[in-house]
Amino acid sequence: MRCPFCSFEDSRVIDSRSVENGASIRRRRECPQCNRRFTTYEKFEESPLVVNKKDGRRELFDVNKLFNGLLKAFEKRPVSLETIRDMAHDIERELRLKGEPEVTSREIGEIVMEKLEKTDQIAYVRFASVYRQFADVQNFMQELQRIMANSKPDDGKK
Repeated sequence: MRCPFCSFEDSRVIDSRSVENGASIRRRRECPQCNRRFTTYEKFEESPLVVNKKDGRRELFDVNKLFNGLLKAFEKRPVSLETIRDMAHDIERELRLKGEPEVTSREIGEIVMEKLEKTDQIAYVRFASVYRQFADVQNFMQELQRIMANSKPDDGKK
């Protein structure tokens, strides 16, 4: 690896660490010419994943867009940023494991709904209200009743 400071052709790896749940490797390097240190990241280059939207448009999958949507759903909920970030990366990984170059926005939404329902019911309802586009309060109440019927009764312990 070329030194970004003096452009010397070689550098020595001092330390390597796995980051982003093993998706990348962070390497600390030192230049033998100028003795300065710098960091590089090594990441597997993935083929693009295309999302087919309801209106027929196609766009590249963006894990940051998914993360931001999850952030809105989890707003003011006791869920860490790291948990939300991991959830976004898990969803991306699940989509890529299908092996298809294209996915529908519906597939993404269903996976998100499944993960949210298991993680936080309030975040689930928030996301569902936008994703399912509830027409009125009656539709919203039906979804709440379904969640309440499927949830375990609280035994008063916290």
